[in-house]
Amino acid sequence: MERIKELTQELVAFGKHGICLAFSGGVDSAVLLKLAVDAGLPVLAVTFHTMLHPAADLEQAKKLAKQMGAPHWVLPINEFQNPKVMENPPDRCYHCKFMLFEQLADVAREQGLGCIMDGTNFDDLGEYRPGLRALQEWNVHSPLAECHVTKAEVREIAAKLGLSVASKPSAPCMATRFPYGDRFTRESLEQVERAEAQLKELGFYNVRVRCHRGIARIEVDKKDLGLAVQYGEEIVSIVKSQGFDYVTLDLEGFRSGSMDLHVQREKVD
Repeated sequence: MERIKELTQELVAFGKHGICLAFSGGVDSAVLLKLAVDAGLPVLAVTFHTMLHPAADLEQAKKLAKQMGAPHWVLPINEFQNPKVMENPPDRCYHCKFMLFEQLADVAREQGLGCIMDGTNFDDLGEYRPGLRALQEWNVHSPLAECHVTKAEVREIAAKLGLSVASKPSAPCMATRFPYGDRFTRESLEQVERAEAQLKELGFYNVRVRCHRGIARIEVDKKDLGLAVQYGEEIVSIVKSQGFDYVTLDLEGFRSGSMDLHVQREKVD
């Protein structure tokens, strides 16, 4: 497969002196880790253990790295110590990513690894992602983006490589469930995490519980809107059990970055 060859060449070009890979356990970073291991490159997979990501993601990352035979570290990060993150401004992602990769850069330096990489793909560049600026400031290489590899192509490559996460849904940080300016707490993050986990058990592929104070706005894939209505009573019970007063179904369906609506408009204007 030509894309695999192209990515491997990119990894070798930048990673021959060692790669420190931000490894979430998602399909993007999993492809990079697999190709680096197969190419015999010195690579350390580092997973951030943060307050803003589901605990299940960490366990899957551990399992996946072990399956590939890759060295794996867990790097604890407490975003609650960063007031710029907790204020939840429109550029929250920048402040969070800067904090994460500042510490990852320390790991790379201490371990003598010459390059920091992450799994940003080409599609990500077309979305509102202020965190990309932090990656540039820390000189993080994103081979998927640099080789113009789209999300669909990443999944195709992952399937070709036999990775178990080839069809895994994207899992952005839990802060994306809250409108900018609304502060979140450990409790509110855990409420959303539990609600989404239980809704996925009903059979939804993509599901988001967006929090608008006491109102939960549920997003599922458009093709699953009928299923959501069918499971209406169960969904209401699950979500209200997590402390929400009202439960709504978004008829536009799931879309990444739906909380960025006004930010995107301001950017265009």
